[in-house]
Amino acid sequence: MKPNIKDLSREDLAAWLVLLREPAYRAAQIQQWLFQKGVASFSEMTNLSADMRRELEQAFSVGRLSTLARSISSDGTVKFLFGLSDGLGIESVLIPEARRLTLCISTQVGCGLGCAFCATARMGLKRNLSAGEILDQILEAKRSLSPAERITHLVLMGMGEPLANYAQTLKALAIMTDAKAGIGISPRRITLSTVGLVPQMKRLMEETQVNLAVSLHATTDELRSKLMPVNRKYPLAELIECCRSLPVPKRKRITFEYVLLRGLNHAAADARRLAQLLTGVRCKINLIPFNPHPGSPFHRPTPAEVEAFRRQLSAYGFQVNVRAPRGDDIQAACGQLNSEFNVQSSRFDVEHRTLNLEPGG
Repeated sequence: MKPNIKDLSREDLAAWLVLLREPAYRAAQIQQWLFQKGVASFSEMTNLSADMRRELEQAFSVGRLSTLARSISSDGTVKFLFGLSDGLGIESVLIPEARRLTLCISTQVGCGLGCAFCATARMGLKRNLSAGEILDQILEAKRSLSPAERITHLVLMGMGEPLANYAQTLKALAIMTDAKAGIGISPRRITLSTVGLVPQMKRLMEETQVNLAVSLHATTDELRSKLMPVNRKYPLAELIECCRSLPVPKRKRITFEYVLLRGLNHAAADARRLAQLLTGVRCKINLIPFNPHPGSPFHRPTPAEVEAFRRQLSAYGFQVNVRAPRGDDIQAACGQLNSEFNVQSSRFDVEHRTLNLEPGG
């Protein structure tokens, strides 16, 4: 199978063109056709010579995802199930709001980090996505829009851990933010969410200008390690110290995401510990009431419990937002993505049925 040309960075493509004794600026022309005009074949690249198009055709393919399903929520959220060339599937979610249209994209097929409350974890990790497969989610979602609509924001919060697929994610981010030849979305409008891979977080903030969101979900190492096995490698003290030291520009803040699990992590003591943990970190807190999915032992707190926890955190001086569930009726909300719900994972089920989950307070 020929390599997908969308997997190449501008520099990679320019180097290949130089071998053909073609000027390096052709790389930008080719990427404009791919990422701005969305062509599906080299024959459509009409400002290139016929010889150049033949060379491209012989060396590369123009990859494209297939749309296997498109589900529309009662709140207008759209979930796409995209098919990959090897038969695997990924999900992406388009979220309309009053002044923005946000696309939530995936960076891996499944996820290997085993967070107990997340449906994607039930799949395990199948493989990393290539840069082209990450970018094609944006291009395919754009094809579904009317001429008057455009994607304004991107969140790397779909299936997988973006920083566990660092090289391909960074290559995709470079094209997402390239106004000259790429998709041209400002890094201020792109947010990457991580469970807290400390070394990669440091690199990300040094090498990009995107916004960072960190999944926290507990205020003690004991509970967080049960909910998020990654905490055994990067415990809370190390994670928060990393966040304190990151070179975050003055006008930006780190977002801490906190899934509320009824009876486990939203007591007054949790609010106090969370405030203590985040002292000295320029941040805001997004509370996410748990979104149920088949087979999960967790439950969403009541609206009154959510509001009580929000008020307690606000009293410590933090900006606190409650993320309203979007698309939960089509299993498109945070923590619900799973393109293989019918594939049983007995190993996961056994491990998580036996978790000794005690309240955090």
